[in-house]
Amino acid sequence: MEILAFGVQADEKPLIEQAFAGHHDVRCLGVFLDEDTAPIAAGHEIVSSSVNADLGGAVLEILAAGGTRMIAQRSTGFNNIDLDIAERLGMTVARVSYYSPYSVAEFAWALGMAVNRRIVRAANRTRDFDFRLDGLMGRDMYGRTAGVLGTGKIGEAFARIAHGFGMRLLGWDIAESPACMELGMQYVPKDRLLAESDLVTLHVPLMPETQHLIDATALKAMKDDAILVNSSRGGLIDTAALVAELREGRFTGVGLDVYEAEAGLFFLDKSLEAIEDDTLARLVTFPNVLVTSHQAYYTEDAVAQIVDTTVKNVLDYRAGRRSENVLVPRS
Repeated sequence: MEILAFGVQADEKPLIEQAFAGHHDVRCLGVFLDEDTAPIAAGHEIVSSSVNADLGGAVLEILAAGGTRMIAQRSTGFNNIDLDIAERLGMTVARVSYYSPYSVAEFAWALGMAVNRRIVRAANRTRDFDFRLDGLMGRDMYGRTAGVLGTGKIGEAFARIAHGFGMRLLGWDIAESPACMELGMQYVPKDRLLAESDLVTLHVPLMPETQHLIDATALKAMKDDAILVNSSRGGLIDTAALVAELREGRFTGVGLDVYEAEAGLFFLDKSLEAIEDDTLARLVTFPNVLVTSHQAYYTEDAVAQIVDTTVKNVLDYRAGRRSENVLVPRS
């Protein structure tokens, strides 16, 4: 049996091929799974998808008509999959429920420090042999306050980093983390966290309840000189509202590894095309904003764990086993 893997990055391909060796043949495609590419999967019982795949109803219908019975998504998030339609079509859906939380937490910290210390601006200057310090002044993080929205495994890992830098910790979540509380984290309402934090970082899943968690009201509640970091899901921030606040000269820096309309943009080379997304085009022009292309998870350690779990999900499906990674069980 051949597994068809969509949206495979060049660095990811050898890891996938090695992991599946001895189990199943695997064919890796660089194209992302959507309504246009779904017909390629005809005749493949098992398809593996990436985080930016479109697995809405129309795509699932095409896959099911072509004989696909199992979707193995290589990510933790699954807001791109219509699980109700998958269940109606009798398709099994599995995800990667866990991989290295340090990959995302460390990258989130790097984004925060990069905008705080003006790293990108400084590097661009020195390439032109401009060694002035004007406009490069940052702030010590020691003694300042980090607000962590979402204190699961990634939020905890971020809190440990911030604690190591001597920061006061505020947290917000539906459940308090004993590990974070041992670090001295104080759980407070979201409004208070936003009002008191010098650095706000997002580590919650994207669900209807968290869509635009950081909206216009939340942004206005933040300090004018705060740092905002999002390495979770783009839909957590109302980007249009963020642009409006940035136009008012607010925030020391904003580091975004995700964007709410990133599908069809991120992971692709658009350098020779006109960007039709006016909000994104405006966002990247602000000197205090750093946007990266959903790469926080992209370490050797995390990707290896993602690939190994994907192989396990496929083997479990073939054996009729069910694990915590299954979102829609085999019918």
